[in-house]
Amino acid sequence: MSLHMAADELVVHGAREHNLKDITVRLPRNRLICITGLSGSGKSSLAFDTIYAEGQRRYVESLSAYARQFLQMMEKPDVDHIDGLSPAISIDQKTTSRNPRSTVGTVTEIYDYLRLLYARVGRPHCPICGKPIAGQSLDAIVDQVLKLAEGTRFTVNAPVVRDRKGEYKDVFEDLTREGFTRVKVDGEQYVLEEGVPELDKKFKHTIEVVVDRLVMRADLRLRLTQSIETAAALAEGLVAVDLVETGEQLLFSENFACPDHGVSLPELQPRIFSFNSPHGACPRCTGLGSQQEIDPDLLVPDPSLSIDDGALVPWSVGGSSGFYQAVIQAIADRYEIDTSRPWSELSEAEQSHFLNGTNGEKIYVEYRNTLGRRRKYMLAFDGIVASLQRRYRETDSSQQRERIEEYMSFRPCPVCKGARLKPEVLAVTVGDRSIHEFTELSVTRALGFLDELGLTPTEELIGHRIVKEIRERLTFLDDVGVGYLTLDRAAATLSGGEAQRLRLATQIGSQLVGVLYILDEPSIGLHQRDNARLIDTLERLRDLGNTVLVVEHDEEMMRRSDWLVDMGPGAGLHGGEVVAEGEARKVERVAKSITGQFLSGKRSIAVPERRDEDRGSFLVRGAAQHNLKEIDVEFPVGKFICVTGVSGSGKSTLVNEIVFKALANRLNRARVKPGAHAGVEGIDVFDKVIEIDQKPIGRTPRSNPATYIKLWDEIRSLYAGMPDAKVRGGRCETC
Repeated sequence: MSLHMAADELVVHGAREHNLKDITVRLPRNRLICITGLSGSGKSSLAFDTIYAEGQRRYVESLSAYARQFLQMMEKPDVDHIDGLSPAISIDQKTTSRNPRSTVGTVTEIYDYLRLLYARVGRPHCPICGKPIAGQSLDAIVDQVLKLAEGTRFTVNAPVVRDRKGEYKDVFEDLTREGFTRVKVDGEQYVLEEGVPELDKKFKHTIEVVVDRLVMRADLRLRLTQSIETAAALAEGLVAVDLVETGEQLLFSENFACPDHGVSLPELQPRIFSFNSPHGACPRCTGLGSQQEIDPDLLVPDPSLSIDDGALVPWSVGGSSGFYQAVIQAIADRYEIDTSRPWSELSEAEQSHFLNGTNGEKIYVEYRNTLGRRRKYMLAFDGIVASLQRRYRETDSSQQRERIEEYMSFRPCPVCKGARLKPEVLAVTVGDRSIHEFTELSVTRALGFLDELGLTPTEELIGHRIVKEIRERLTFLDDVGVGYLTLDRAAATLSGGEAQRLRLATQIGSQLVGVLYILDEPSIGLHQRDNARLIDTLERLRDLGNTVLVVEHDEEMMRRSDWLVDMGPGAGLHGGEVVAEGEARKVERVAKSITGQFLSGKRSIAVPERRDEDRGSFLVRGAAQHNLKEIDVEFPVGKFICVTGVSGSGKSTLVNEIVFKALANRLNRARVKPGAHAGVEGIDVFDKVIEIDQKPIGRTPRSNPATYIKLWDEIRSLYAGMPDAKVRGGRCETC
C-alpha cells in the first residue's frame, strides 16, 4: 500500500473480535464517520474493541517502560492489521467521576479558572455586615490585640510557610542566623538550638516563627507594636497571635480586614476558593456541601399509613421491641393522639412528638421486658430522629450502622447551606456574585453574566484572558447541548449522554489535531432541537484535522456524516458483517441493508390503527422537585406512555425522582425519598413498580444472561392479560 493511501484511509484488515466475521473495512481519515446497525450487530466490537483498542495500545507502546507502568495496557484485539491508525481517544457513555466532590465545573476545569479569576479581581467583603474590606494597618492590628483580657498569655508569630510541601532546611538555617530561637512547626513548638524534626517533602507543612512571648498588661503597646511589625515583615503582612491557655489562634492581615467587626481574610489565592482544600472548605462539612443525617421522610416513607399500620418504619409493629411500642403508646396517651389515623392527617405538632421528642417533658412508660418483667418509669423522650442519630454515632457494629443508614440522606450543611466554602470566601465577589452564586448559574446564563461583569479598567487588564478562557469553555458546553446544566451540578448525577458531551466539550477545547475520536451514541438523551448543534460540534472537531468515528442510530447523524458503515445484517451470530458503506444516499440503495430501507422510506414504523381502551389513570399532584413548577400530571393506566421535552426540561425529575420513588414506597415498601410533590392518587390498580434505567449491567466477569432471567420474567408478566400480545422466544409477535 502506498504512503499516500495510508495517509488518506484507515484500513482494518481481518477483524474477528467478538462476532465480527473476519471483515476488512476502509474508512476515510479526517472525516465524520457513522457506524450503525442493529443492536448486537458488531458496531462497538469494530469501533471500540478493535479500532480504539489497537490505537490506544500502539500509543502506550510508544512510551517508555517507566511511563507504561502507570497506564492501563489494553489487550491486542483479534485483528490482522490496521493501517493509517492515529492515536485514539474514546468518549463513551460511562459516567464521569462518582466522587461527591466532583461537579460540572471541576470536571470541565472551568472551576479552576473561576478560582483564579476570583483570586485576581475578586472584591472582598465582610461576611457579617457585607461592607467592602481593605487592608489593616499595623496600628489597627495592635489595637485589636490590646483588647485581650489582662493577664492573657500569648505569642506573636509570623507564618512564613503555610501548608506547603518541602523540607525547608534553608528556612530554619536563615531563622537561626537572624537570631530567632523558637518556631512552631505543624502545631508543635521547637527551640532552634535543640534542633527541629526533619520534614517529609511529600507532605504539606506550616512553619511559624515565634517572634515574641507576651503577657497582656497596660504598658505593653510599644513592645507589642515592635513584635507585630517584625512578624508582618517576615510573613508578607500576616500576623498570627496564639492564645496559650485556650490554644486559639487569631490571624491578622495587612491586606484585608473589616474595620467594624475585625474579620480578617487571608491573601486572596486560588486555593482559598477550593472546596477540596482546607483553606477554603467549610469546616463543618469539609467541602461536601451536605451531611448524612436522619431524614424524617425516610422514617415515614408512606404517609398514607397510620402508626398502627406501621407508618413509623424503624419502630413498626413487626420489627421492634415492646419498649418502642410502649413509648409510642405513652406518647399517644399523653397527647391524646389517635394512632389509627393516617400519618398525613396528624398535625405537625403531633408528628413532632414522635420524631423530635417531648421537649423535655416526661411521659409515663409501662412495658414488659424480654424476661417478662413489668417495667414502669417516667421518660423524657428525645425522639426517633435523635435516638437513631445517637445510636449511629455510638455503635461499633457495622451492621447496625448500615441499618440506620437506610433512614439517612444527604442534607444541606447547616453552616454553609450547601455552598461548600467558608463564609469569608463566599464574601468575595466578582460582578456582585460570589463564586458559589456563579456556579449556581446554568452554562447559558453564565455566558450572559460574563458579558455584564462591569470590571474596572485595571481589573479588565488583569482578568480579560481568564474571562476569555472561561467563556470559551462555557461556549463549548453550550454548543454540545448541555447549556441547561449548572456548574455546581454533581458529576455523579449526570446521565451517560450528558457526561459524554462534557468530555466532548473538553476535547474541543484542547484543540488537538490528527486524533481519532470514537464516540458511543452521543445523541442519547438529547432533544432533536439540540441534535443539530451536537453534529455541528462534531464537524468542528473534524474540521480541526481529526477523524471522528461515531457509533449511532440517529437518522440526522447518519445523513450528515461523510461516511456511513452499516453492520449486520442481524444481531449476534447473524451479524458481524459490513452490509453497506459509503455516503447515506448510497446506503439507501442497498436492498439488504435494514438501515438503508428505513433511510429510503421503504420501511417505517407505522402508527397503530387501534389504541387500547381507557383503563383509568393515576395522578401526580404538585410536583416541584428541581425545576418543576408544582405541576399536576395525569398518567393513563395500561398504556405505553412517552414523557418528552428538551434536555433539562424536567423529564427525569418527574419520572425517576417523583413517580418511581413515590410508587416504590407505596407498592414495594421501599425506603427511598421521592422528589418534592403534594401526593400521588389512583395507584391502587398496581401491585409493583419496576425501574429499568440506563446504568450498565453485566460488567463483572460472572455476569451472564441467566442473571437477568428474573428481570425478564417481570417484563414478560407485563404482557399477561393482554389478549392481542404473544410473547415467544423473547419477542412480541404483535409488535
